[in-house]
Amino acid sequence: MTLRNRLSCAIRPPVFLMALVLVGSGVSAGEWKEKVLYSFQGGNDGAVPAGGLVFDKRGNLYGATADGGSAADGTVFQLMPPAKPGDAWTESLLHVFDGTGYNSDGVSPEGGLVIDKGGNLYGTAAYGGSGPCKLIGSLVGCGVVYEISPPSTKGGAWSETVLYNFQGDKDGQFPIGDLVFDKSGNLYGATYFGGGYGSCDSPYYQHCGTIFELVAPKKKGSKWKEKLLYSFRSGRDGANPNGGLVFDSKGALYGTTYFGGNEVPACKNNAGGTGCGLVFELSPPVSLDTGWQASVLYRFESYANDGEFPVAGLILDRKGILYGTTSGGGRHFEGVVFSLTPPRKKGALWVEGLILQFNIHDGALPRGGLTLGSAGKLYGVARAGRLPGGVVFQLIRQPGDSWVHSLLYNLAGPPDGKWPDASLVLGENGALYGTTTTGGTGQECQGGCGTVFEVRP
Repeated sequence: MTLRNRLSCAIRPPVFLMALVLVGSGVSAGEWKEKVLYSFQGGNDGAVPAGGLVFDKRGNLYGATADGGSAADGTVFQLMPPAKPGDAWTESLLHVFDGTGYNSDGVSPEGGLVIDKGGNLYGTAAYGGSGPCKLIGSLVGCGVVYEISPPSTKGGAWSETVLYNFQGDKDGQFPIGDLVFDKSGNLYGATYFGGGYGSCDSPYYQHCGTIFELVAPKKKGSKWKEKLLYSFRSGRDGANPNGGLVFDSKGALYGTTYFGGNEVPACKNNAGGTGCGLVFELSPPVSLDTGWQASVLYRFESYANDGEFPVAGLILDRKGILYGTTSGGGRHFEGVVFSLTPPRKKGALWVEGLILQFNIHDGALPRGGLTLGSAGKLYGVARAGRLPGGVVFQLIRQPGDSWVHSLLYNLAGPPDGKWPDASLVLGENGALYGTTTTGGTGQECQGGCGTVFEVRP
């Protein structure tokens, strides 16, 4: 049994007037065609995709799995498109995490990958590394940031490098979600625990999470340097950040926390913390003597039907409007898609708009973020729908800031995928690519071991 499965009991199931946005009713507008590109079998090939996918310049897809591999503690994989139309995509394992827990190269990735111009891949693993973190009395490591580099010669093996070992306590613990690059090639991300403040999942984990930067070395082969930009304090400033951060043009970072904010009765007594979650901004230092400055842009308040418990990160459009999802809340208590519009005057409040309040007919319980398409389109996924596997949906902006919602595909579960929990990535000709955490044809996992899928018009 993997570390992830053994310790699953200790892991999370992972004020102003709001401007409501009129939404068209959920319809299936000429359902798109779906194709399962790969079904994980739960053995050496991996299981339970962690996060979404990235493309390289040649059209290959890359991702990570939280389980599977020869050590049963996660993999990094490549999917190569077929040479001829109609043939199958080919999976290759680029790295198998060694599974020794403490002092390992990483165990159980909890986010997708990002790719640089040289084709190097970067991601996070929730456990492993040299950090002294304990869980249920055992040393499990505090998690790592890793790099997977392509071979120097054609046909050679890819190589893994641990860029940073988290140390817990005042440092981070349990890195989660996707990383993001700045213009200088430095990496930014979040840890769900650690930071030195509060106790957000006692007795299993300590403290309420961090936002960190990894500064790229000036010389190749030198060490990356970690900087903690902010440590959450469990109260009104948020708790347990989700990763998937986004930069604006001025270098400010935006993200979400799963807990924290207003500790209202509707959101209390949840394992790991109180409050319904929030959206935050981190502004870069204005001088060498100051640090990053945190501010809360919006606190979710479930009783106001505005959503609760965001699980994913955010996206930002050209107008500076933020978009995201919450896994709960809304009129039907099944999650929402929201926008946050920046104020026109400095110091004024951001304005939340409810773009979609899910119900079981148009999807429910979104755990993935959104993808920004052309002409004001948003794409996303949700865990539930009229069929048991979840949905892929589209939102199209209309004049006057209304939106029309349509279902592109209903996932049916095995042998199709089930539970798409990560953001989609756009490919050629308008196709969308994503992962499901269960479903497919794999027999080693209850309900299937997950899939990589494509949907296209």
